[in-house]
Amino acid sequence: MRLIDRYLFVQLLWPMVLAIAALSGLAVLSESLSALDLLVDERQSVLIFIKVILLAMPQLIAMVMPVAVLLSAVVAMNRLHIEQEIVICFSTGMSRWRVVAPAFQLAGGASLLCLVLTLWIQPLCYRALRETLENVRADLVATMIRPGRFSHPAPGFTVYAQSVDDDGVIHNLFVNRETTRGRDNTITAQEGRLEKRGGAPVLVMHNGANQQFSSTGVLNYLSFDDYVLDLKPLISLDKPVEYKLSDRYLHELFFPDMRGAWERENRDKMLAEGHSRIATPLYNLAFMALALAAVIGGAFSRLGYGARIAAVAATALVARIVGFAAQEAAGGQPALNVAQYLVPIATLAVAMAVILGARVRPRFTALEATA
Repeated sequence: MRLIDRYLFVQLLWPMVLAIAALSGLAVLSESLSALDLLVDERQSVLIFIKVILLAMPQLIAMVMPVAVLLSAVVAMNRLHIEQEIVICFSTGMSRWRVVAPAFQLAGGASLLCLVLTLWIQPLCYRALRETLENVRADLVATMIRPGRFSHPAPGFTVYAQSVDDDGVIHNLFVNRETTRGRDNTITAQEGRLEKRGGAPVLVMHNGANQQFSSTGVLNYLSFDDYVLDLKPLISLDKPVEYKLSDRYLHELFFPDMRGAWERENRDKMLAEGHSRIATPLYNLAFMALALAAVIGGAFSRLGYGARIAAVAATALVARIVGFAAQEAAGGQPALNVAQYLVPIATLAVAMAVILGARVRPRFTALEATA
């Protein structure tokens, strides 16, 4: 890479890195707000909260990367063009393709990174995320006990607790369950704790009473000092993790195991997701071309290129919305998957036609001419 090419590459690289970091930060903030229930409702640790956010990062980065490419390229190229550095490049005999080549090299690198994220890193992280969330749901303390609220962790099973200490001690516990004979069994206790005995979950209660009506309508009342309630028949902890579309690798999307009912019902959606994974990185090239078209796709202006940049931003927004619409439509009609590739490719082709067909002519004012 020649010196001028390296200079243009670096001028575009750092704004792109900063843009990706800034947009990723906003995405993380949005994701953290949606994951706050892990801390509030599920009472999980901060480490679990951070883990969930980090595992969601690959998909967030892949989503914001084309936007970051567009913003950074517009900012960097606009500065270079206003300061006439691009004009100097053209005046030294550099071809238009030679000037934009470093930008497309950078966009190509971003596309490759985005492809790696969508094809391998995203499903890897999302599988770990799904397993983490399943473990959270399997946490009996978080699932069964909601202080101050009635919860229903299983059909015919109701739990209420006034409060739960940091060490796991449950205060003023109420448990109601339906028996096999259709009669309710109500248990109250001053204290309780969720434990595991012999690998099975149990609820150990202290200083309480067990109440149940007999078949003749007589209330049977039994007070106890300690009572152990087996929870294994009520709560299944061995349910296999079900992976969603975002959790699956490309070969699983294109060649699913059709013996599964879910795979047969969602075959078209899996194909649409697979093609979307491949087509999404193309938006990095398309948006880079749009940014270049906004700045050097027309006559030179010392007043800036606000109108052209606004038009390009609107074009990028429309292109991405149409891309999402194409993916959604392809989920019901597989033949429309080709549209997922046509949208970024058409955007790239139009922008390249503007770039390669335009001429850069610096405009000097009369004052500059006499200086």
